[in-house]
Amino acid sequence: MNIGILNSGGDCPGLNAVIEGAVGAAARQGWTVYGFYDGFEGLLSEPDDPRYEILTPESCRNIRSMGGTILGTVNKGNFAIKVGVGQKGKIEDSVLAKTKATVERLHIEALIVVGGDGSQSTALLLSEIGLPVVGVPKTIDNDLEATDVTFGFNSAVEVVTEAIDRLRTTACAHQRMMVVEVMGRHAGWIALQSGIAGSADVILIPEIPFELDNVIAAIKQRKAKGQREIIVVVSEGAMLANELVLIDGQTKGEVRLGGIGNVIAHKLEEATNIETRVCVLGHTQRGGSPCAYDRILGTRFGSHAIKLILEKQFSNMVALKGTEIVSVPIEVAVKTLNLVDPNCQLVQTARDLGVCFGDNK
Repeated sequence: MNIGILNSGGDCPGLNAVIEGAVGAAARQGWTVYGFYDGFEGLLSEPDDPRYEILTPESCRNIRSMGGTILGTVNKGNFAIKVGVGQKGKIEDSVLAKTKATVERLHIEALIVVGGDGSQSTALLLSEIGLPVVGVPKTIDNDLEATDVTFGFNSAVEVVTEAIDRLRTTACAHQRMMVVEVMGRHAGWIALQSGIAGSADVILIPEIPFELDNVIAAIKQRKAKGQREIIVVVSEGAMLANELVLIDGQTKGEVRLGGIGNVIAHKLEEATNIETRVCVLGHTQRGGSPCAYDRILGTRFGSHAIKLILEKQFSNMVALKGTEIVSVPIEVAVKTLNLVDPNCQLVQTARDLGVCFGDNK
């Protein structure tokens, strides 16, 4: 049996672990694995321009410890069907025809798509032209309801927590306030967990509307008690005065978030008279080697994807539920986001520690 695998959308730690897990499990079945370069674009290969490589356990040995992806990935191009928030486009007929030609030429009988909700939606469109697909969820935001955890998330939390620890020492030395902007378009899991782990004073996330006056009051209260440094962690998707802060309002497709850290820092410094610095961690959270947890989870996801192909459970996505890897329909998986419940135990724990969320609680 010939199968394909590709990575689509943004990169994150653990992608190579998925590849190694899938290739290892496929090899035990005697299958050939084609790794397509640069996401779905690799499916547009021509006979004289092969955009893939045959993956073997030997060629993938120990890549689970590497960051990025050996196959490359894209979040634009011919297969980008998201044209705006909540809107879906379609793939051009000529692109689908070229894809089908590649699949038939290489005798590909199944395709593993490693990506987020947009990539999985694209995978479903490919299933309509007869290509059986299996999904593997990928997002450091941990915002897919269908799986308890996505690989890459824990690595991102580790990166942010270490950054907060480092920023705290310099902030304390100079009696400064540090505003740390982290990823999290719709969900504030990275800010919440790293904020708790790094002993942040303020955590601002998309799910909990905040007022700057409440944040300012909490900061002044801490300074009045003699605290030298102040740490504020904010998700890129947290809304200021019910509006998102954008990098570029003219961006095509989904808007590019970013900049809320700088906006909040300026306002807080002006109101508190505390010297303030901003650290936008950005793609640092997505780069570098995956932590041990993400290496294991990614490898398990890849291995289980082969099991789904073996059982012909196509149009399904692997997911972690409790301690077990299960399967869920892709169409269902991409419809519901995993958001922070403002009343969950984790938020309550942070409140018990004195963390300010900028609301009135």
